[in-house]
Amino acid sequence: MQTNDIKKGMRILLSQGWEGTMKDNLRGKIRMVEVEGIYTEIGSVYAHDIVGVLDVANAEWVKVEHTPAQLKLKQQLANSGW
Repeated sequence: MQTNDIKKGMRILLSQGWEGTMKDNLRGKIRMVEVEGIYTEIGSVYAHDIVGVLDVANAEWVKVEHTPAQLKLKQQLANSGW
């Protein structure tokens, strides 16, 4: 599944290990997610930090594929020290 195919309400897994619920139907480099980490809060998440989507029918995580633009941003952030 590609990050641009993730819809509002879907459960996601972030690269940090936290889970969340998608809060928008947008596409692109940044998505709005309700993240359940140390605290539960809604905020912007880089799309390249989304690594999995829960397949409810099979109760398993599906790996996410990122777009070239999302991977480019990830590399730019890594080069800048982020």
